[in-house]
Amino acid sequence: MDTRYLRAFVAVAEQGGISAAAHWLGYAQSSVSAQLKRLEAELGTAVLVRAGTGAVLTEAGQRLLPFAREALTLDERMRRAALGERVRLRIGAQESLAHVWVPDVLAALEYGAAGPGTSAEVELSVGNRTRLGELFAAGELDVVFQYDNGRPALGPHRVVGHDRTVLAVGSSHPLAGAATVTVEELLRHEFLVAEPGCTSEMLLDRFGRDLLTEAQVAMVTGSLGALLRLAGHGRGLTLLPELALARELETGELVELRLSEALQPVSILAQWHPRLGLAEGPLRALLELAARADPLPAGTRTARAS
Repeated sequence: MDTRYLRAFVAVAEQGGISAAAHWLGYAQSSVSAQLKRLEAELGTAVLVRAGTGAVLTEAGQRLLPFAREALTLDERMRRAALGERVRLRIGAQESLAHVWVPDVLAALEYGAAGPGTSAEVELSVGNRTRLGELFAAGELDVVFQYDNGRPALGPHRVVGHDRTVLAVGSSHPLAGAATVTVEELLRHEFLVAEPGCTSEMLLDRFGRDLLTEAQVAMVTGSLGALLRLAGHGRGLTLLPELALARELETGELVELRLSEALQPVSILAQWHPRLGLAEGPLRALLELAARADPLPAGTRTARAS
């Protein structure tokens, strides 16, 4: 099957219509329509239906989509192998991990820390848990790094690191100067989370609500950077992995609060697709480098309290 047909089909599915897909691919609309008709002729069934100004997939099209994406990925890998080009490895990471840790691991891979023959052309996508899940499910990411949310992971996965959970406030916050803080004192103040599905919300759900059943949550729609800036200005408290706010703690913009009850560390989980072909080698090397760069090595994972 001509991969041009599959590429046109995937573009329509992702762009929502033939016109938008043609613009994205740089083709004439008539050319995309012709490729889709040839695809349907080869398959013997319709894969999409025009709907108003867009197009929707038929049931057959929905079944075809993941295989079309997989075929296009395989096609690219075959071409790279034939030309002797480096394997492409598509990586996704939560913003809180991409803030500090992931770039260091990727730099180690690029500079050959895992040994000869393990380098790859890396593409890094940063997003919240929901967005990364969508990209991973669509086959647009090979491996995803995110904090463990306590739910079972499907497919190949591995814990590659751990991080301390930190409760922090801005240096001007009323609690900043306290030697230790009780649960009752925390309940008088708001908690900041970046957006639904972000690490700060997940940690508050997993660890914070065991301590703070009546915590006030002030939702901040935006980025991790916005959350850290707001917390730095004394807007509220935030519960985050230490990696996410290491720089702010170092500069004194944020201050860690010492609780009378300890917070447990959180694991860093890698999840990847099977059958990555030539990308398997760089992937395994990346996982080993990530494990070697564990922010909280064994022996230092005891939860810290006051």
